Amino acid sequence: MDALLSALADPARWRLVGLLAERPRPVGVLARLAGARQPQTTKHLQALERAGVVTSQRSGTRRIYALDPAPLRELAGALNRLADTAEQAGGSYETYGRYEDSLRAERAAAGEPGWADGRTFTFHRALPAPPERVWRHLTEADLLARWWTPDDLRVSELVFDARPGGRIVHAYREAEDTDGSDPVAGYAQGTVEEVRPGERLVYRASPMLADGTPALTAHVELVLAPTPAGTDLDVRFRVADSTVESADFIAGVELGFGQSLDKLAAAVAAEPDPRPGPTGPTGLTGPNEPRPQNAPHPHDTRRTT
Repeated sequence: MDALLSALADPARWRLVGLLAERPRPVGVLARLAGARQPQTTKHLQALERAGVVTSQRSGTRRIYALDPAPLRELAGALNRLADTAEQAGGSYETYGRYEDSLRAERAAAGEPGWADGRTFTFHRALPAPPERVWRHLTEADLLARWWTPDDLRVSELVFDARPGGRIVHAYREAEDTDGSDPVAGYAQGTVEEVRPGERLVYRASPMLADGTPALTAHVELVLAPTPAGTDLDVRFRVADSTVESADFIAGVELGFGQSLDKLAAAVAAEPDPRPGPTGPTGLTGPNEPRPQNAPHPHDTRRTT
């Protein structure tokens, strides 16, 4: 395939392939139709023959060249498979196109500071686990790191201190940047505001611009309700303190946060058995439960990779 692509990449050879697709022709005729000298045409035809796309035979004093369509059909099949992969329903290119449309609209709307203040995004997921297990995935760093980024990204640094006033740090990189050699794809800081284990979690977070200033403040409220099948999770994402530069972030909220919640659902479903441990009134170690003197707070969890 590499030899074929290399042979076809030359415009002069591609012209000869087009002429031979019409019918077999001798070198002299091909040179005249292609507007080239015969020695150059011969070299091009020899390169195409080595690549397997043309064949030749001598007829008297002439050498006749003909096209072999099989390699071209094989190449066409490979190209079609690539196109089908890119265009598959729900695939990354469809998501890219949706984000591009959203990005264009948000940039056009971002005329002055505060332009998006009050914008609200809501999400709902029915999760196949009881609230106490879902809560762990919302507040424990090792579990948060499995889902708290959109597709094609990975958490590279995470601090989530799940108590009122607790600190949040959320950094992420490209999923394929396994050695951390590329720049950080995103970085946010925030604070936990309200904690009702197994029921309600409220925090605010600010994604940072390249100069280290906040792009906006996201006020996020997560409410859990038990159901016979597991847990209903409702999320409210409200924008405040929006800057003109926040358009790129806001354009990705619906898609990106939605992808993260889909990953949360998959992570919850993949963990059928709860981990053992001390429990409070809600089935978790709560912020008001007694703990040994000088012991770290049970919800002060950190992860850095």
